Amino acid sequence: MSLLDKMEVREISPQYIRGDELPFYTEMLRKMLYAQFPSEQIARIMDADPDRASREVNSALEIAMRSSRFSRLSGEDKRRCAKEVYDMVVGLGPIQPLMENPEITEVMVNGPQSVYYEKDGRLHRSDVSFRDEKQMRLVIDRILGPVGRRVDEQSPMVSARLPDGHRANIVIAPLALDGPYITIRKFRNRAYTLEEMCELGTIDETISTFLKWSVKARKNIAVSGGTGSGKTTFLNALSNELPHDERVITIEDSAELRFDSHPHVVRMEARPMNTEGVGEVTIRDLVTNALRMRPDRIVVGECRGPEALDMLQAMNTGHDGSLTTLHANSSHEVVSRLVMMVRFGSELPVRVIEDQIASALDLVVHLVRQRDGKRRVLEIDSCSNGENGVELHPCAVWSKENHGYVWKIPSWIAQLSESGICSKAEVERWESLLSLR
Repeated sequence: MSLLDKMEVREISPQYIRGDELPFYTEMLRKMLYAQFPSEQIARIMDADPDRASREVNSALEIAMRSSRFSRLSGEDKRRCAKEVYDMVVGLGPIQPLMENPEITEVMVNGPQSVYYEKDGRLHRSDVSFRDEKQMRLVIDRILGPVGRRVDEQSPMVSARLPDGHRANIVIAPLALDGPYITIRKFRNRAYTLEEMCELGTIDETISTFLKWSVKARKNIAVSGGTGSGKTTFLNALSNELPHDERVITIEDSAELRFDSHPHVVRMEARPMNTEGVGEVTIRDLVTNALRMRPDRIVVGECRGPEALDMLQAMNTGHDGSLTTLHANSSHEVVSRLVMMVRFGSELPVRVIEDQIASALDLVVHLVRQRDGKRRVLEIDSCSNGENGVELHPCAVWSKENHGYVWKIPSWIAQLSESGICSKAEVERWESLLSLR
């Protein structure tokens, strides 16, 4: 068994680095590793075969640790030293144990000595830390190197999608005042299903059934909510209900959606401009291009700019059943946010834009993150065009008093059996569940 295999991976290490001399030995081991196994070679193997890179780095550390230079270290210190170098070379250094913990959803580094993480929707301070800014910069290079991005004084902010799908944001001096800042939002390898959302308390069985029917009935759905409310996760759960005989095109600023079983998904990701200020491909460019790719459904990870107009036009020109998310603090704020985004790229009158919204959107699903950290669908509204612009009609609203949803069933539910989406008996059973509440 290797030194690294003997290391116990704890949820949070009580103290990642111990002893005044250990940093010296750790740095010496790292230099010995690179002398035997250059960093460029490790990077090439990591890109081609991460498992092979892990094995070869592990073996190289074993050999280096046999040197008499480490004879003063105890067995525990040797394992700790080897683990730190391994994590720095192959993983993300001190925060690697946090990244390996499946219950942790976000890792935040606010300078070398301040590391936080999110678990069950709540923030916790971690006991792990970096030695100094130099060690943080090594981890930053590990994050950005495989994705071909860089950060420096000329470009002190960068966002990148890691090879495993996690999303990283990095800010350095002169913008960061307390040392580099690293924020990594983790995503599951497998998307949540609506059934799992029920288990988490985000929705209940009646909402799950209603949304499944809505997707099959090709309703255009916008998922709204504040930062961290779970919009992308919920959009992914809805996307997994798309029929397998349809061609789905996904468009994202940073690819986060997971399609575990759908056989025909075309995924596209926007590209920022390069250091010369050219080469940018925006969400709007991708939405425009997607219309030429024979889509049955278009899924836009998040509408946040002029692409909102193209998305609305797509929904209004035969691409029913499209899905998207957007930031909003309430269902009613969705309309004003969309109007503002459309006006970024056009001079259309507000009334015309609202007409487009009313005819394009069928449902708005609004999510919130509660004080206890749990996410919940607070409200589902249908959209229509009224005398004063877009009108939202509540279909289901969460009631704290009843600890359940108050329903006003939309008229199109009665037509589902005629279109073959479900049987009349299934609709009647669903309505009977509502009457029991």
